[in-house]
Amino acid sequence: MRLKTNITICMLCLLNITILPQEDSLRHKIEQIIKPKFSVTGVAIYDLENGDTLTINDKHHFPMQSVYKFHLALAVLRQVDKGKLSLNQMIKIKKSDLHKNTYSPLADKYPDGNVELPLSDILFYSVSKSDNNACDILFRILGGTQKVEDYIHKLGIKDISIKATEEEMHKEWNVQYTNWTTPFAAVNLLAKFYNGEILSKKSFNFLWELMTETTIGRARIKGKLPEGTIVAHKTGLSGTNNKGITAAVNDIGIVTLPNGNHYAIAVFVSDSILGYENMEKIIADISKATWDYFTSK
Repeated sequence: MRLKTNITICMLCLLNITILPQEDSLRHKIEQIIKPKFSVTGVAIYDLENGDTLTINDKHHFPMQSVYKFHLALAVLRQVDKGKLSLNQMIKIKKSDLHKNTYSPLADKYPDGNVELPLSDILFYSVSKSDNNACDILFRILGGTQKVEDYIHKLGIKDISIKATEEEMHKEWNVQYTNWTTPFAAVNLLAKFYNGEILSKKSFNFLWELMTETTIGRARIKGKLPEGTIVAHKTGLSGTNNKGITAAVNDIGIVTLPNGNHYAIAVFVSDSILGYENMEKIIADISKATWDYFTSK
């Protein structure tokens, strides 16, 4: 496992740190999981107690798809914390805001629009339900994707790009690749969120609840973990093109261990011909190997 602080092996010996063989074992297990697969897979794991990290394929720019709804929620809730927005303020949703050719429980419930919902509900649809229309409504409220990208960059997360709305991604296949992240950038942002560096306690609790109560992507990070394991996560999923290539099946999140400790994990499976279920299995297998590593320490 590569330590974020890049401590040399010699220094590790001087410090009597003995976890390196176990970490190398975890890296080997993950590499064996992804090696025979017809995909590009990126992984990052961040021990939130001591700051150790492991990354695989971290130079690759992985299309985020709906993972970026976590980043968007952070930007919205930051405006709530600053008093510029309120979770209780009512948002007018027009019929023109509800595009039909996209995943949208919001449009299913209010097909004719012309409804007002509190901002908290729009966030719920965007994060917990991964609703594409709700996502774009939030982008509109903030003033566009560039505002969100600039905010995330100001947090110190540089290896990330947020350029296109959900509507724009649906218009042309390659547009989705303009919304990218490296795996470490994803877990680093999760760590800042968890450590209270971004939001007030109230806003943190609100977003944590949205992320732990989501039922989207249960076969990914949570897929092979013990029943009842608390995982605050955000998934991402692309379509499949006429060549049978699925651009993205993703999941990033924070896992709560039985001893109360936590780790952040991000797995991006990209440009694959394996199909959704097999791509989800890669994520679940990596997640289980990580869980086994932490619970055996």
